[in-house]
Order: sequence, then C-alpha cells, then structure tokens
Amino acid sequence: MKNKTFHLLVTLLCLTYSELTIAKDIFSSADKVTRQDILRGSITPERAWWDVQHYHLSLRVNPATKTIAGTNTMTYKVITSPQLNATTKTPLQIELQPPLVLEKVTQSGKALTVTQDGYTYFIHTLNSAAVGKEYKLVMHYSGSPQEAKRAPWDGGITWSKDNNGIDFIASSCQGLGASIWWPNKDHAYDEPDNGVLMSIEVPEHLTNVSNGRLTKVEQHPSRKTKTFHWNVTNPINNYGVNINIGDYVHFGETYKGENGTLDMDYYVIRDNLAKAKTQFKDAKRSIEALEYWFGPYPFYEDSYKLVEAPYLGMEHQSSVTYGNKYQNGYLGKDRSQTGVGMLFDFIIVHETGHEWFANNITHVDIADLWIHESFTSYSESLFVEYHFDKAKAFEYVRGQRMNIRNQSPIIGTYNVHREGSSDMYDKGANMLHTIRQVVDNDKLWRKTLRGLNKTFFHQTVTSQQIEEYLIQSSGKDLSSIFDQYLRDIRIPTFEFFVKDNTLKIKWGNTVDEFNMPIKIFINNTPMWVNPTTKWTEVTIAHNNPTIRIDPNFYVNTLNILGVQ
Repeated sequence: MKNKTFHLLVTLLCLTYSELTIAKDIFSSADKVTRQDILRGSITPERAWWDVQHYHLSLRVNPATKTIAGTNTMTYKVITSPQLNATTKTPLQIELQPPLVLEKVTQSGKALTVTQDGYTYFIHTLNSAAVGKEYKLVMHYSGSPQEAKRAPWDGGITWSKDNNGIDFIASSCQGLGASIWWPNKDHAYDEPDNGVLMSIEVPEHLTNVSNGRLTKVEQHPSRKTKTFHWNVTNPINNYGVNINIGDYVHFGETYKGENGTLDMDYYVIRDNLAKAKTQFKDAKRSIEALEYWFGPYPFYEDSYKLVEAPYLGMEHQSSVTYGNKYQNGYLGKDRSQTGVGMLFDFIIVHETGHEWFANNITHVDIADLWIHESFTSYSESLFVEYHFDKAKAFEYVRGQRMNIRNQSPIIGTYNVHREGSSDMYDKGANMLHTIRQVVDNDKLWRKTLRGLNKTFFHQTVTSQQIEEYLIQSSGKDLSSIFDQYLRDIRIPTFEFFVKDNTLKIKWGNTVDEFNMPIKIFINNTPMWVNPTTKWTEVTIAHNNPTIRIDPNFYVNTLNILGVQ
C-alpha cells in the first residue's frame, strides 16, 4: 500500500470472514447493497493482513477469439499475523470477474486451495506467513473478458478495428475495476509498492502499449506473435494498468521539467500520424501548466505516454489514452458553453491532469472519487489561466455550472464500492474555485495545490485528509464549505435586504453552521462580509445601494424584499 500510515476506517472492516455474511443487514433494503458489494468495497480481514508489493501480469491476447489467457504473479508482504485463532489461518482475498475463470493458484510450485464467493476468491496460502516477509503466488486464468459496450464508462475490453480493418483493442475499467480483466487485490487502498511488469503477447503484426517503459520485445516466429514487456517502477492504482493493441506508430519528444528531462512518447494509429503531430502539442502544454500549479510530474521514472484508443480516453498512469478525434473541445463541443473550451483539447488536458489527482494522489475508497475528478476538472481552468489569462479561466469554470444537477451528494457510500454523483466533476471544480476566492491569495492557493502533491506523494488518501490539509494550508475554516458542497445537494443562498443604512445578511439553504465569507459589491465597491445562518447587520454608507455578489462564488442570491 502506498500510504503506510493508513488506518482502518470503520467497525465493518474488523469483521471476520463469517461475520461478513450478516454485515449486509446493517444496510436498508433501499441501498441494494449485496454481499459482493461488501466483499469488494471494504478492507476485509482477508485483505488487511498483507500488502501488495509487485504484480507481473503475463498475458496472451487473441483478437480472433476475443480471449485472453495468462498469469499474474503477485508478490506480497505479510504485515500482520493472519491467524484467526490457534488453528485457522485467514485466507488471502483477490477478485476476478466473470466470465473470466481463475483456473488455479500456485505457491512454490504447489497448488493452493481456493474457495469462491461470487467473483471474490479466498486463497489459502502455505503455512509460512511471517510478519515482514515477502511471498509470491501465481494466479492462472483465462476466458473471454467482459466486452465494454460504452467505454470507458461501463468498463471491460474494447475489441474494434481501425479504418484499415486492423485490430484495435484496449482496456478501460475504472468503475468496474481491474478485476474485470485480470486477477488482483481489487481495492484502491493498496497499490503495488514496487510497480508492475506487463508481458503482453499479441499477433506479430500488432503492437501493445502499456504503462511505464518498454524494456524488451520478444519474437515468437512459431506462434507468429510478439511479447511486449512494459515495466512500471512506481506504485500504480490497479484500474490504471492498461493494454492498448493496434497498428501503432510512434513519435516522441522530451520536456525539460521541474525534475529534469521527461520523456514524452506518443503512439497513434498509422493513418493518424500527421494529425497527431499537430494535436498532441497540447500534451507538453498540459505538463508545463500543471507542473506550475501542482508541482513536478509524479512519474518521471516511468515517462509520459499519450496513446490513441478506440474510446474517448482515460487516465491510465503514464499511459494516458486518447480518443477525442484530433479536435479541440470535448468531441468538438465546449462543455462550458463559453467558447473557452474550444481553445484546447479537453481529453489531453483533463486526462493528463489525472496524473496528479488519481494516479499520484489516489482515493482509498471510491466514495471519495471527488479527489480524482474535482481537482482534475478544476485543472482545465488552471490550464487556461496559465496559457491564456485569468478572465478566460474564470469564465470557463463558471460555465461548467450549467452541467451541475444537484440531485445527490458528491461523496458516495463508504465500504460498499459506491461512488458519488457525477457532480464531482463540475460542481467539485466550482467548489475548489469558490475556496480559492475564500483564500483570496493566489500565491498561497498555488502553494497549497503544490503542497497537496508533495505531502501525499504516491499515497492513497481519504477525503478527511484532503479537507484537513486544505484547511491547515489555507489558514481558513473550510469545514462547513466541504460539508455543504460535498455532502449536501443544496446551493447556498446569500439572503439580504437593506433598511436605511443597514445591510442585513444571512446564509439560507445550507447545512447547520455554514459560515463562508463572501465578497460582495456595493455600488461596484468590493466588500467582504461574513454571513452566518442567522441574520447579522452591516453598516453601509448608502441608503438604496445596488448589491451583487462576486460571481466566482458558486451560490444563489436572494433579496428577500424583492427589490432590484
């Protein structure tokens, strides 16, 4: 696991294997939480006693039959004694989703006993399990993995053809998880400390591109195949591990960044090389802007790649995938409806931003997926500010508000693999933009964003950790702001009226004790006020002023007297 100081969060995580059978009863039937959800979403005892150190995924991909077959050799460290009692040892839990089949598991050449519960497998390891020691086991599997119907949102393998009829294949699995195509410890809290080695065998006329650096290509003339070996040296979230297979051509460049020279490699379908050499200029521009705001690119050792894929795109670590059809905007449209979104290629900027938030800083529980998506959506505005100007950047992030639904909270349900609402993108970005206004110090704000990536470098984190860091670094009481925007669906309403030379103000439509300061303009003169959920008075110099709020705060306004 990346964060060695991580503590188990809730009592559920202390349940034994047998007790998980009744754990679902603590949820209401309306939640529709299944036993599989609990096994998948919580840090069970069968996960807690060991720590992933390394994966070696060795895989044969057969496009003709849409099948895969291979092994995952997993190195793990024992971090606590796996004894339930004097005679029974806690098994080791991994996941592999159907229709793939876990055929056998071996350790030191011996077949292990494996019990199955849904798509969770409990592996009964050999008797030796000394704390602090490392062990290996080999998981053999094969089958036809779930085919993605609407990648990247529904997850699986995309089996497609390019315009020349050549196989064009890719994985994408953020929501459903990496176990949709390979067996692993499928929970975000534990990442392989020493990275992943991928050995992917494909037909000889195709190229496989995966994460990290290409170390070797093996030819297999008798089988008419090639094996591409890609090595990741940094910790990596399991959904970030990917395969991309096609008739790729390669070009690249280097970037002189904050931590030295960054290799930037681009893999595109052969016919798209000329377009890519123009459109992919936004890759270096993204690294430049985001290093300024967030700190050094987190994976210099593993390089940066932008890889064409047969779907829209995904933030696979050091192997960002791209399918935006070589045009600016989001499939040629501006999600902000301001015109600013057409100044850059949305997929290149957004998915590159995930290298900092999702890949460097990863949530512990998918309920806190906002940590990935809110900061990354906000990074689009920061890109605009760096390369264009602040006015356009602010206009862009405000334009994102038109996509906000406010129907369910941004934070999901913990320990059952439930993410929050899609408002984590645009509403989350506007929450951060609002907090920037509260901080009211751009140098401090940049220092805070960079500090996040330094403090939580290569770690898995909780929402609480991120919230506490932002409060501490900014020196502002942001707690009620987080409660309002992350855990509630209401938009705060700045209520006011003027009587004589007194401005009366309060917050409505809020959580208890909401106390966000806000900048207003009285006859175009700026003024900071500090409303609470109770009426307070502010003496002003005008009897009948025009009052408006700074539009960069994501709030409503109500003059309760109805005066315009």
